Amino acid sequence: MSASAFDQRQINHRSQWEKKESVRLLYRDFHRQLLENCPDGSVLDIGGGTAHVKDFRPDIVSTDILFFPGIDVVADAHRLPFRDGSFTGVVMLDVLHHLERPIEFLQEASRVLKPGGRLAMIEPAMTTIARRFYHYFHAEPVDMNADPFAPITINPNRDPFDANQAIPSLLFGTPAARRRVEKVLPWLRVRNLKWLSLFAYPLSGGFQSWSLMPPALVRSTLAFEEKVPEAIRRQIAFRMMVVLERL
Repeated sequence: MSASAFDQRQINHRSQWEKKESVRLLYRDFHRQLLENCPDGSVLDIGGGTAHVKDFRPDIVSTDILFFPGIDVVADAHRLPFRDGSFTGVVMLDVLHHLERPIEFLQEASRVLKPGGRLAMIEPAMTTIARRFYHYFHAEPVDMNADPFAPITINPNRDPFDANQAIPSLLFGTPAARRRVEKVLPWLRVRNLKWLSLFAYPLSGGFQSWSLMPPALVRSTLAFEEKVPEAIRRQIAFRMMVVLERL
């Protein structure tokens, strides 16, 4: 398939990935943490984008709603073409906040997990500091008044890149929200929530053209972040990692 067949946003994303060593190092750490939270066995990557997870673990089954080299299966995350209990792990990186029907997706993800399997995802976190940056300086919207549990009429013309960065925090950012998820989806349990991306990722510029994070400083900055007390992390983190287990 020629490059002209891909969405220009995919091409730009992959171009920045190849140019920015700092981002590759940061994503390697994200992928490490996601996979460490999954049991040994087959792993499904949902919303793989340009399939950069394959640089870390080539045997992962990578899906996305848009095709790109490295994507194994083109599929809607709300309707996965896999049998029940096919995987021991499902991983996602910046995907949940793009999904039109997050509760329906969580039901589908739990269906393809084996009992004891885990869904691990890293998503934007609406902490005290990060929320302001996302609201004023990020292209994707933040709507804290949205109800991720509300039924949605399917929009067949919806852009796959549409998003609400608040969705993960509305579902998992507080104990009350997590209890509500477990009540609606009683076969899932939230096993871990970790606050990530304090300094290194914001300074890297992500997939923008600029960066203030030299590759040589990535490892030491991440090590420093791990030592920051959780009470501070939950106020300044730009991302959250949520791990759910299939009962």
